[in-house]
Amino acid sequence: MFRIVTVIFSLMAAFAASAQDFSALAKLEPARSFIKDASQGIEMQLQLSQPVPYRLFTLDAPKRLIIDFREVDFSGVDAEVLRQGSNSSGLRFGVFRPGWSRLVLDLNASQQIIEAGMRTDAQTGRAAITVRTEAVEDTRFAALSGMPETEGWQEPKPADIPAEIRRQDGSRPLRVVLDPGHGGIDPGAQRDNANESDLMLLFALELQENLIRAGGYEVTLTRTEDVFVPLEARVSVARHAQADVFISLHADALAEGRATGTTLYTLSDAASDKASALLAERHDRADLLAGIDLSKQDDIIAAVLMELVRRDTTPRSEKLAQSLLAGFQDEDIQLYKKPKLSAGFSVLKAPDIPSVLIELGFLSNPADLRNLQNPAWRKRAADAIKLGLRDWAVADAAEAKLIRQ
Repeated sequence: MFRIVTVIFSLMAAFAASAQDFSALAKLEPARSFIKDASQGIEMQLQLSQPVPYRLFTLDAPKRLIIDFREVDFSGVDAEVLRQGSNSSGLRFGVFRPGWSRLVLDLNASQQIIEAGMRTDAQTGRAAITVRTEAVEDTRFAALSGMPETEGWQEPKPADIPAEIRRQDGSRPLRVVLDPGHGGIDPGAQRDNANESDLMLLFALELQENLIRAGGYEVTLTRTEDVFVPLEARVSVARHAQADVFISLHADALAEGRATGTTLYTLSDAASDKASALLAERHDRADLLAGIDLSKQDDIIAAVLMELVRRDTTPRSEKLAQSLLAGFQDEDIQLYKKPKLSAGFSVLKAPDIPSVLIELGFLSNPADLRNLQNPAWRKRAADAIKLGLRDWAVADAAEAKLIRQ
């Protein structure tokens, strides 16, 4: 009995047999597609403009059904219209990484795949993916679920970790990694047709140009387009770049309240308040929402060693946050009522890289949203970060020289 239910189709023969000239991108036809209840299970039919290779599997905790495609355009598809019934609770789809699309269906109970297939219409070149599931015991579902190890579909390998990242001492450009939050299948906060992922990517690109023009900086982005990047991979990017500084960029939205202004976060096992804890939980659930398998846990010994390294890095991160706050104040950027907070953000957990997370504003606040959409305000905010980085780098380099002596 197989441990993982995986369906993988190589469609080279279908492509060769057809007289159609296929593009590299299929499109989902929502009017002819559906996801609905079928007794205790689910019936799914996805009508595509052309056949594509795909794979199908389930993940547990929480229970999800995942379909990966190479590659499908979901533009114009309404998830709430496509998904009907009570055996599933949510649906997401979009770019997972370049060349990949992903559909994630949240399941309300354990379901096993009992039928899956793709039919191609020889006349039109269209394709239909059909999936059916049925109820199964939780233990059986757990045994069948997992990320398949399929040739050509694996996650990219983590960046090789160098033995040591030499602390910056002012003798070379400051290496800055900017992390525009969310992306692809995970748009982040949304208000009035504005997505956090889009706004943060725009700001990161502008900030990158601002720093490069100033001179003295080497700037890397964790993503440069609207794609999903797992949290662990974002930290790997920073390590691969041998970053001196890691800055994650976000803009939250609250269901209630009138919160406004910019906030800076540093890493802490204990959040500075309940709101910070909830915010970290929302951001860190991005990997689960995109269908990432988070079952692997850190090695205990490695965690202890990393904690020892953080004893040096943590105060440097705190000083970085304070310097950035001073930059925002100098540029007259409105700050949140508690502008410096802490929480357990996974993206800040590189043990030897000073890291901060900046919530530039709240999309739920109309004034903050207008600011984030205003090029002049974004320029001031970028100038504030540049100023804070400059002052921190000077002080940090002087401290490094004292330590060596």
